[in-house]
Amino acid sequence: MKKITNKVLWLFAIGQLGWSMLSGVVVNWLVYFYQPAQEALDMGQKIFIKQGAVLLGLTIIGVISAIGRIFDAVTDPIIGSWSDRCRHRDGRRIPFMRAIAIPFGLITIAVFWPPVGQESYWNAAALLVCCLLFYLFMTIYCTPYNALIPALGRTQKDRINISTYISITYFAGSAIAYLVPNIASLMMGSLSYALSYRVAISGIALVAIICMLVPVFTIHEPDYVDTTPSDTPIFASLGKTFRNRDFTTFLKSDISYWIALTIFQTGLSYYIVSLMKLPESMTFVLFALMTFLSFLCYFPVNVLAKKKGKKPLVLFAFFLFAAAMALASQAGRFGIPGIVWGIVIAALAAVPMAILGILQQAMVADVAESDALKTGENREGMFFAARTFTFKMGQSVAMLLFTSIAAIDRVHGSGYRITAIVAAVFCALGGVALTRYQEKRILSEIAGAKHENN
Repeated sequence: MKKITNKVLWLFAIGQLGWSMLSGVVVNWLVYFYQPAQEALDMGQKIFIKQGAVLLGLTIIGVISAIGRIFDAVTDPIIGSWSDRCRHRDGRRIPFMRAIAIPFGLITIAVFWPPVGQESYWNAAALLVCCLLFYLFMTIYCTPYNALIPALGRTQKDRINISTYISITYFAGSAIAYLVPNIASLMMGSLSYALSYRVAISGIALVAIICMLVPVFTIHEPDYVDTTPSDTPIFASLGKTFRNRDFTTFLKSDISYWIALTIFQTGLSYYIVSLMKLPESMTFVLFALMTFLSFLCYFPVNVLAKKKGKKPLVLFAFFLFAAAMALASQAGRFGIPGIVWGIVIAALAAVPMAILGILQQAMVADVAESDALKTGENREGMFFAARTFTFKMGQSVAMLLFTSIAAIDRVHGSGYRITAIVAAVFCALGGVALTRYQEKRILSEIAGAKHENN
């Protein structure tokens, strides 16, 4: 096989730039678009689906988002197994990514185009269908994509490097997604509030499609990766994956983190607009600040992870991020200007975002490699699919929690403050769960197995 160079890793990372734009658009703006803050309504946004709690304290947008995530989670192991067992001449992963990149971008646009221009249950039905397709298409692209991480990262050095590169492109894609209101504001003089958002999202989706196609047409998978398919049936493979104790220990921490992160990301626009009393356009500015500060941390995180290990840094990140989330619950109080709150929270969150963005993927890759060396089966796709299955279940819980709690007091923002506190609690619980992860033993087993094979 050919040597994996940094150029190849960067070409691969551009794919993440694309799909993180689409994911960021839906994660950050779906609820804000369909359950608008009072400030958005004052600017001309329409109500497209029924607002407020409709069943057991749950909102329609919350239920739709949760169903989409649950459906997404269920399809992850299926796609992961198909990818592991694929016998295509172009590899096990690239064919899936190539087939779905364009539909993935188009369905993202459709999510924000309800068929009726006013409140209607038809809009809710159409949104449910579009969300199900969005999450299915994202799974078909992202599960094979993530499965390439341990395959391309053959050594610990390459693995941390590739995790660093895709973290950079992930943050860049997320930052671009936060540009939606900034782009939309340029058109609001001639277009309606909703239409300006749709045009902005359409432009971002087009760029995302191009980025997702870059690794598809520039990397010939069989040149760099062992494409030998797994013969293990889907449910047997999934069972083996969840019986890996190191993996399940990691997942307990990971699911708490994703509940916390999803609540925080979904609420960020509300915290900025409703609590800090800043314009929507400041969402991008503050996220860009956080991203820039995170980038400054990338080199030291990369170096420290290779010297000290991943676990100590990730533990530190969990508890620091929990502090940032708790601080967000107090935004706008004590006579401190909103912009000051925004800068402080962005700066505090920057370090853990850098650490968690780089190292968690690498930890899954470590477990997958350890398992492959012990069992002789290359089931990377199923490990990453199982991980996404669990964290998407967590995201489903997060969407139900956020939309229900946020609806408590939208005028004064009490519900938004409670969501930040809930996020902080889940983040801290994730850190506690990670203390049981045995990183030193896993890396020792990998090194020992490789030494024996040589």
